[in-house]
Amino acid sequence: MARLRTTNIPPIIELRNVTKVYGHGEAEVHALDGVNLRIARGEFCAVMGPSGSGKSTAMNIIGCLDQPTTGSYSFNDVEVGRLDREQRALLRRNYLGFVFQGFNLLARTSAVENVELPLIYRGMRHGERRPRAMEALERVGLAGRALHTPGELSGGQQQRVAIARAIVTKPMVLLADEPTGNLDTKTSHEIMDLLVDLNRSQKITIVMVTHEPDMVVYADRVVHFLDGKIESDSQEQEAA
Repeated sequence: MARLRTTNIPPIIELRNVTKVYGHGEAEVHALDGVNLRIARGEFCAVMGPSGSGKSTAMNIIGCLDQPTTGSYSFNDVEVGRLDREQRALLRRNYLGFVFQGFNLLARTSAVENVELPLIYRGMRHGERRPRAMEALERVGLAGRALHTPGELSGGQQQRVAIARAIVTKPMVLLADEPTGNLDTKTSHEIMDLLVDLNRSQKITIVMVTHEPDMVVYADRVVHFLDGKIESDSQEQEAA
């Protein structure tokens, strides 16, 4: 699979000497320890590492769900640490899309209504958001399942609805946390093909956490975390 060359592409995400410390005294835990990471616009970056390695903490900071203890995080040339809580919420709402392992769909709500949720939070009227939601469902191949509830859909279809919900706002960055973790092998590859297509055709930057080695082959780059640090980065290995 062709790789995106990112050497001269400006970063959309940049962590600089980021640390994250939880607790105090003997209970103090250094979840991140001086992490430096630049992710270019349009890149598909896979993040790996064992439990407790710091990868989820890094993703939470990138997703504006947490803040560094020290160091800085810039998103699209904006210093996130200088934003207040409301401004960070607007950044999440307007520029980031989230996909989770557990789908996180509303059980008694149709696929199209699930996809509409981010647009409701934006205050968009029904007449505007319904066409947008249908367009997103069509983009993931589920226009014919718009009125089905999650219980009437397969696991792969539920994840496609979740992806449609994540892209309906036309985000700059899609953060995917174990997006194939609850799926069988065939469906996992179908979801990865969909993510690659979104990355290539829609130019959406994707940062994906995964434990599955056969899923990282879809990414431009693989970053391994260990003990709160970046242990290896395939981009740096290729440059060497």
